[in-house]
Formats: sequence, C-alpha cells, structure tokens
Amino acid sequence: MVATDSLPVGTEKVQTVRDLFDRIAPRYELLNRLLTFGMDRGWRRRAVRALGLPRGDFVVDLACGTGDLCRDLVGAGFRVAGFDLSAGMLAHATGPMPLVQADALRLPLPAASAGGAVSGFALRNFEALPPFFAELARVVRPGGRVALLDVATPTVAPLRWGHAAYFGHVVPWVGGLLSDRAAYRYLPESVAYLPEPAVLLAQLGQAGFTDVDRQLLSGGITQLITATRSPD
Repeated sequence: MVATDSLPVGTEKVQTVRDLFDRIAPRYELLNRLLTFGMDRGWRRRAVRALGLPRGDFVVDLACGTGDLCRDLVGAGFRVAGFDLSAGMLAHATGPMPLVQADALRLPLPAASAGGAVSGFALRNFEALPPFFAELARVVRPGGRVALLDVATPTVAPLRWGHAAYFGHVVPWVGGLLSDRAAYRYLPESVAYLPEPAVLLAQLGQAGFTDVDRQLLSGGITQLITATRSPD
C-alpha cells in the first residue's frame, strides 16, 4: 500500500482529483465496465436497493461522474440530482437528472432537503472524510439514508494477493492503454486515503448517523456502507 504522505492532501488533492477526472472522463464508463468485468452494475444496484426509501423521494448522488448511479436511481423511481467537482465528467454524463458542478463538502442544498444520498467509489477522492460526512448529515433529513460504495481489500489471503496484483498492475496498464496512465496509476494508490473500516464507521456515527453498517461485496473487493440519519 502507498503511504498517504506520498499523496496530495488538502487543496492540492482537490485540484489533483479534479484534473484527473477531467482527463479520464471520455472513457470512464468503458473502463469501469472492462476493469470490473461488468460487476460495477450490480454494485450500484445493490446500493440503490440498500437505501430502502420510497419511490419519489429525492436522492442526491455525490461525485456522480458520468451519471451511472444517477441513472440507476432514476430507474428505481427516485427524484435525483447529481453533483461532481469535475466539469469533464459532467460534460460526458447522460440521463434525465439535473447535474451541478460542486464540491461535495460544500453542497448548494438546504439543510435536510434530501431523503437520501449515494456515492460511488469516491470516498477516497474527497478532501477529507469527516467534513464530507458532516455535509451528508446536514443535507439528509432525519430518518433519511445513505449508501456509499468504495473499493476494499479482501481478507482472505489468496484473494488479497490476486486483487493487489490486479489493482496495482493490471488496472494501471489497461488504463494507460485506453485512457491516461498517470491517472490509472493514481487510482489504486488512492486506496491509502481510506481509513480502517472501524474508524470510517465511527466517523459516520460521530457525524450524526445510526444503524451504520458495512458489507463486503464480490469476495471483498468492494464495500457498501449504509447508515440512517439520526434525529436532530
């Protein structure tokens, strides 16, 4: 694992992430399908189901990228808005939902205005997690739900070794062939930003969420974190 002290932090990280996703936006969805062997579709659908919210509720997708998760939410009957820092990603997004360029730590939304929030593989790309969780708690109404996807490390040794080789070597190589080599080298390294699971779940609880849960998907290569906004 790459040490976090070798990765950008603070405003430098924000700029790095914005520039990186601007560059990879044109082939972002194609590479997601190829590099996950199509499993990303199932992960997103699992996150949508995990919200457990009524049809017609308003759900925000934070770091929405090109709109994959937004479209799944629309298909499930939700009213949806997507927010992303990268203008390049939003320019390549498709779907009927409104899209807004914004920092997920400073959303242009009133307090308690959303029934739910989702994020797909972006936790490690935010400037910092505690202020992101605080902003989630601000915009999601009491009783609302969040479902957050990101990468994980398998706990079983053979799977862990195979995943490390694939994520650390194959992903950058394929990404370099089809998109931007530096960006797809950075993405596996960025896993170092994620805190240990117990710390991450505790941060959500401290921000004002209950029923915090973490599920490992597809042998432990992906994690789905869900929680309920507690009453004020």
